[in-house]
Amino acid sequence: MGTLLSTIRSPADLRKLTPRQLVQLCAEARTCIIRTVSANGGHLASNLGAVELTVALERVFSAANDRIVWDVGHQSYTHKLLTGRAGKFSTIRTQGGLSGFPNRRESPYDPFTCGHSSTSISSALGLAKAKELSGQPGYVVAVIGDGALTGGLAYEGLNNAGRLHRNFIVVLNDNKMSISRNVGSMASYLSRIRTEPSYFRIKGSVEQALDQIPILGEPMHHALTRSKAVVKQLLYNSTIFEDMGFYYYGPFDGHDVNKLVEVFANVKSISHPVLLHVITQKGKGYYYAERNPDAFHGVSGFNIRTGKCAASAATFSSVFGDTICEFADKDPRICCVTAAMQTGTGLTRFARKYPRRFFDTGIAEEHAVTFCGGLAVGGMLPVFAVYSSFLQRGYDQLVHDVALQGVKAVLAVDHAGVVGEDGQTHQGILDAAYLGTIPGASVYSPAYYDELRSCLRMALYESPGLAAVRYPRGSQLFRPADFRPGGGNFDRYGAPGAEIAIVTYGRIFSYACLAVSKLAESGVRAGIVKLNRILPVGEDAVRAASEAKDVFFFEEGVARGGVGECFAFLLGRAGFRGKFHLRAIDGFVPHATMAETLRSLGLDDAGMVRFILTECAHHE
Repeated sequence: MGTLLSTIRSPADLRKLTPRQLVQLCAEARTCIIRTVSANGGHLASNLGAVELTVALERVFSAANDRIVWDVGHQSYTHKLLTGRAGKFSTIRTQGGLSGFPNRRESPYDPFTCGHSSTSISSALGLAKAKELSGQPGYVVAVIGDGALTGGLAYEGLNNAGRLHRNFIVVLNDNKMSISRNVGSMASYLSRIRTEPSYFRIKGSVEQALDQIPILGEPMHHALTRSKAVVKQLLYNSTIFEDMGFYYYGPFDGHDVNKLVEVFANVKSISHPVLLHVITQKGKGYYYAERNPDAFHGVSGFNIRTGKCAASAATFSSVFGDTICEFADKDPRICCVTAAMQTGTGLTRFARKYPRRFFDTGIAEEHAVTFCGGLAVGGMLPVFAVYSSFLQRGYDQLVHDVALQGVKAVLAVDHAGVVGEDGQTHQGILDAAYLGTIPGASVYSPAYYDELRSCLRMALYESPGLAAVRYPRGSQLFRPADFRPGGGNFDRYGAPGAEIAIVTYGRIFSYACLAVSKLAESGVRAGIVKLNRILPVGEDAVRAASEAKDVFFFEEGVARGGVGECFAFLLGRAGFRGKFHLRAIDGFVPHATMAETLRSLGLDDAGMVRFILTECAHHE
């Protein structure tokens, strides 16, 4: 750790530094982030771009009374370094270590836990109002990226915040990217602002001149105020932010830490909502990340000297991307939609091959779902590729704008189940439960790549209405040599006619197969009913499981409202007289590797064996 960085115990220590030392501190923080992320993985490019911005904010605003609210929070590593967590920074994203995102349970300097986009303005506004109502002193600052401005929640927050009659500061961190390159009208609008700084210099001079006009008496005051507004409107157009009630200032160089300190100190005196437009470079200070910020948005680790990440094998995302291209070759109705996740969801090849049928909505999952509904009503066959935890945002649209319309749309639900180091805000453990509440929806959960291909075919061409194919992050797990999938709604594996039936689906089927082998070594015979279509559950799968005396359901999803609870209900309705045992997830799941997480949840082979033997011992 650098000399200066090691002296920072809290943000208050920043006020002791000279302007030159602030620049040095930024360099040390950047070096620390690069070294740590190269080892632990994490979000590199976004954090490197926000170093000077963070140092300036922490220097100017008081940690005792003020609150800085980060949007998404994957750019908060410097914030963690400056708020008493530098000594633990090497543990970031590891089991029991620091979270990769702001977390209220981790530090009092994190006022709002976050991990999804476009939330900072609304949550910061709530904090500001709470301060006002309780008479607490201090400022509240919301930091939001330009990519997050494609999310509708950001505008709902701006719309309400613009009516405040007190200081409320929004910092727009504009790096021209979300994860992929920003798209849409807002991206074009911000680009014009960036490239026309002279416009704002002229504007500032006009405002200064108008403000010199003397005001004599109350009637004259109102008349001149109206006249000033008319003159301003004639001379220049306001920004969208000013139209929404904010004072707009910028754009400023987001890598001039001392200029930013000056700017932040000045806006503290303005009793009005303020938006500061700051231009930063994603990946700043690391050549490979500057050149290819997409690839260094989220990384699993890399060689600092060469910039090379570990060679990646095939993944569920890449197999999905190749497979949907094969279907699209033969079916001109197929369109693919993503919400700023072209690379992450494996759609890069589709985007190149079928640019007219590829749509990136930006970070706007609700819009993406309804857009798919419109495509479907118009006769197309839309496929929305989205991470499980982000799909949560589009629940109402799935119900109202797809299912209720009675049209066919397909969800390619990536990162389903536990996702590992990104932790509780990104775990995909809810989708099976909430998709099961939507009338007419079908949900498939393949364990292996060939099953992904067949499930995608069934979702596209055999299931009516809304269909989802959910699959985990990363690569497929080990596969038993003697397992032969039948391609139907369920498969069997293990001892036929056994008194113990294991029912499961998706990735953890591999662990269930190992559990069957270990149980056999202990003299316990068990068979597996593997669900391929998890919703609606087929009656044939229920009958297969009901042949056993004990049914053990293992689910990499939430227990309440999950597939296991549904299966238990169907067993009871079918007259099952044995015992049903459920092992699923209860509560939010913290960060760790995927293997560590499944082990801690009792969803690996050792956990399954332990649970089965313990439960069987209880009723012998």
